[in-house]
Amino acid sequence: MSKSQNIEWKESWRDEYLKWICGFANAQGGKIYIGMNDDGEVVGVEKSKKLLEDIPNKIVNALGIVADVNLHNKGGKDYIEIIVSANPYPVSYHGEYHYRSGSTKQQLVGPALNQFLLKKTGITWDSVPIDGIKPEDFRHDSFDIFREQAERSQRMDSKALSVDNPQLLDNLNLLNNDIPTRAAILLFHHKPEKWIPGSFIKIGYFKSDSDIVYQDEVHGSLISQADNVIDLIYLKYLKGIISYDNITRVETYPYPKEGLREAVLNAIAHKNYATLTPIQIRVYDDKIMIANDCVFPEDWTVENLMKPHKSRPYNPLIASTFYRAGYIESWGRGIEKIKESCEASKNPQPEYLIHHEDFMITFFAGKTTQTPTQTPTQTPTQTELSELVLAVIREHPEYSQKQIAEQL
Repeated sequence: MSKSQNIEWKESWRDEYLKWICGFANAQGGKIYIGMNDDGEVVGVEKSKKLLEDIPNKIVNALGIVADVNLHNKGGKDYIEIIVSANPYPVSYHGEYHYRSGSTKQQLVGPALNQFLLKKTGITWDSVPIDGIKPEDFRHDSFDIFREQAERSQRMDSKALSVDNPQLLDNLNLLNNDIPTRAAILLFHHKPEKWIPGSFIKIGYFKSDSDIVYQDEVHGSLISQADNVIDLIYLKYLKGIISYDNITRVETYPYPKEGLREAVLNAIAHKNYATLTPIQIRVYDDKIMIANDCVFPEDWTVENLMKPHKSRPYNPLIASTFYRAGYIESWGRGIEKIKESCEASKNPQPEYLIHHEDFMITFFAGKTTQTPTQTPTQTPTQTELSELVLAVIREHPEYSQKQIAEQL
């Protein structure tokens, strides 16, 4: 018998092994063998018949579940097999929640416990209602941006978009008994950090990992963040190489805009906002790194991500609203679109770093045959215009591109 993530061997019984049984019940189930050493060899267990009676009672009394407990004999030595089934409901041991992950047992606390309980009860994190706020408390800005984008994407008809804001929230399934959900507040409220700290984006320009030159923070609703953050990156953090096609000015940037946009918008949509940590975008001379906390399915790897896969969003309400606005796809094609954009622009393919609770993508600058001259890359008028755009974004992060243009 070989040891696996679903099998434990113990030479003798201790009541603390009830925690292991709890962990198996909360995960995929498993087996514990009492009377076997770490090599899987039967060494025997004393008072096996008494344990055969005691262990099932201890499991029921401490955990409230039933497990199969069987007595076996090999070479004249008794050993006990405890078979634990995966439980559809959360199982606790004296108020503690344990979980089997790989070959180790973990006690769940904090955000991990919240996530586990929501998953077991079939509730998503972004669908939880928030008391103390009404749909009428939301400002119009983000709704205006959404209506404009959704109409352009043609993923909602004009009739569904022409309703008032509270009804639009309801149409998007963002209300729970007329109470705004976390998704509603994140997507449309101009100050979501009042309820969900860390729901913003940090951008920094770095000369090295320890040498930051300047930085910005993009606050406001997720809809307004999505509408503004890419423009901010290209206006302030990236240098375009200037060329001319006859009399037409052409700016070439070192990164594919569609690929970068796809990565940033997916980071916003799929972030684990329960960790209270902002999305971080680090811009260097030769690369851009986008990092965010997230929750991947346990069986996912980089290989799974790179192949065609189903869309399994952690924030289904946020993802659905972003889809209707035309910001993201609903087919799990984000990575494919990034790959295609890098191929089209002849950029190196990005690198991906995946852990169960965080994700980082690194874009690398493309090579170009053009060399920037010593002449300014922007005329004074263009420089002034960029400065005005940045000033408007800083003062009104909730503005849409159309509203920014009107301010100029």
